[in-house]
Amino acid sequence: MLSKKLRLKLPMLFMALGFFIFGSAQHQVAEATETKKFVIATDTTFAPFEFQDANGDFVGIDMELIQAIAEDQGFEVEIRPLGFNAALQALETKQVDGVIAGMSITDERKQTFDFSEPYFESGVVMAVADDSDISSYEDLKGQNVAVKTGTEGATFAESIKDEYGFTTTVFEDSANMYQDVLSGNSVAAFEDYPVMAYAIEDQGLALKLATEKEAGSSYGFAVAKDTNPELLAMFNAGLANLKSDGTYQAIQEKYLGASADTSLDVPAQNGKTYIIATDTTFAPFEFQDANGNYVGIDMDLIRAIAKDQGFGIEIRPLGFNAALQALEAKQVDAVIAGMSITDERKQTFDFSEPYFESGVVMAVAADSDIDSYEDLEGLTVAVKTGTEGATFAESIKDEYGFTLSTFDDSANMYQDVIAGNSVAAFEDYPVMAYAIEGQGIALKLATEKEAGGSYGIAVAKDTNVELLNMINTGLANLQSNGTYEEILNDYLGSDTEASNTSFFGLIQENWKTLLQGLGRTILITFASIVIALALGIFIGLFSVSPNKALNWIATIYVDIMRGVPLIVLAFFVYFSVPQLMGIRMSSTVAGIITLSLNAAAYLAEIFRGGIKAVDVGQMEAGRSLGLTYQTTMNKIILPQAIRIMIPSFINQFVITLKDTSILSIIGLVELTQTGKIIIARTYASGNMWLIIGLMYIIVITILTKISKNLEGRLKNG
Repeated sequence: MLSKKLRLKLPMLFMALGFFIFGSAQHQVAEATETKKFVIATDTTFAPFEFQDANGDFVGIDMELIQAIAEDQGFEVEIRPLGFNAALQALETKQVDGVIAGMSITDERKQTFDFSEPYFESGVVMAVADDSDISSYEDLKGQNVAVKTGTEGATFAESIKDEYGFTTTVFEDSANMYQDVLSGNSVAAFEDYPVMAYAIEDQGLALKLATEKEAGSSYGFAVAKDTNPELLAMFNAGLANLKSDGTYQAIQEKYLGASADTSLDVPAQNGKTYIIATDTTFAPFEFQDANGNYVGIDMDLIRAIAKDQGFGIEIRPLGFNAALQALEAKQVDAVIAGMSITDERKQTFDFSEPYFESGVVMAVAADSDIDSYEDLEGLTVAVKTGTEGATFAESIKDEYGFTLSTFDDSANMYQDVIAGNSVAAFEDYPVMAYAIEGQGIALKLATEKEAGGSYGIAVAKDTNVELLNMINTGLANLQSNGTYEEILNDYLGSDTEASNTSFFGLIQENWKTLLQGLGRTILITFASIVIALALGIFIGLFSVSPNKALNWIATIYVDIMRGVPLIVLAFFVYFSVPQLMGIRMSSTVAGIITLSLNAAAYLAEIFRGGIKAVDVGQMEAGRSLGLTYQTTMNKIILPQAIRIMIPSFINQFVITLKDTSILSIIGLVELTQTGKIIIARTYASGNMWLIIGLMYIIVITILTKISKNLEGRLKNG
């Protein structure tokens, strides 16, 4: 029997035990439900990826991305802005769990860290002071160049500094690196492209880009080697979710603009980077989406092949004909553009294994009674150059007695039928079906699908066996692992959301893209006119010089440039010159050269006419006073001639502005080409050309008003 004292203590013991058990259970539940927290280190000065805003908060692409992934995956993060080098050291010593800092994935870093899937595709660019004359790596010989430690720009500069004979100064942050160039201690800085572009365009940094973007590598999130697979897996899963629900793109656009495209180019993993040309208007194989990114079966396929085989790609949307010419001229390495494999083309190109089996169909207006080839007799049929549909129509046109009207893009071909100029269009089946079913184009299929050929990826004949083998191997891998089928289903397996094709709907959805095209048009025009003005003045002075040899030089130049159509000159500059000289040239550079050479001839004549309009007695009077020819020309003749020439100069500017539209033929995405690209997606050619026309009219009207104002001021003294 228990003692009285013990009986009194028992309830207290049980109560204490109960509290202990209850407390332990609570603690265990709390532990089970507690959200896991990771310490993430980052840089301090790498805008737009990580930087402090006006409130002292760390913001940027990296910051918003890791916070969004944490929310998606149900963990918390503590951000530690340590600086790049300190962040890596902290990760090595396990002071932090991960690092996100615009960090390039390299083989060397893979020895120490495990990386996530790439979340950003970068590149390298060289920037110089606004007033600098440096425009190439060759100009750096004997000079000092600034780089930031740990960046892709620093790695690239290190790789070429011996070749070009410059030295490097290394900085811990971007701000001091930029200031070193601004102060003149360094003549240039190598930096990751998005960082430099953000600093110049959004922050007003007094530097300018001096080179085209070099193919870059990928940014990744890092954890210590073999220590945190859980965090890495959650990052990859969250990143995939953000990409699928649009959050990822929204973050990119917030800091890089609506044209942000982080997947256009695939970085090289193990091999070199290849330039791949494509069409611009061949949905669902290649077309621009509402964000300005090139998408479609071909685009997804070549990117997946490149990733599978470890080589890099740079996409060049040129248009079908220009793409083939660029491949012949070795301006590009390959072409993927829904290109049918034919015996004729095999004479010029080597093809991959077929990646798509197509077919041909005839479409007519929705209210048309035509339902067979026999109904086409005596009528006109629309086709697009280079397509399987065009080849088929050509093969039967004599049998059925119809004529062909050929177009360079599908959108205009469809509109020709809708407008009634042609009664039908022959097109590759998947393209026509996509336009009718997915985009709501007002046509209908009038015939069953004809047996067609195969699409292949082309390289120049006997010149790129290595690339062709990798394409074939990658294609086989994608077909075996199911990726190929997924790509097809993305574009052919379900209905596609149609765009708002009304006048105001097109403006609302595409105003940023249109303004970018207009800005590029104006920029190219200004650059061309400045160069043309300098050249035109020299040629004009040659034409009025007493020296007969100079007269002949001026006459020959003007006659050649005025005699060659601008489109022929554009093709010559972009395709022939690189082929003859063994160089590669961007469409922008080729476009500026073309317009400059053309406009210089007309400006030279304007200059000559202005000088001739000044009374010849004024030259005689100046000479009689003992002035030299040059002094008389500079002090007496030219001031009067310039007043006469001002309206003509402005008029030539307007003409050059309109001439930029011709450059779309070489893939330059100015205002007209921008319109074509939007039409290729929406098929709303009527409203879109109205919008494009109004934009040209507004700009040209403003220039005309400026011209008249200048003319009036000069006349009034």
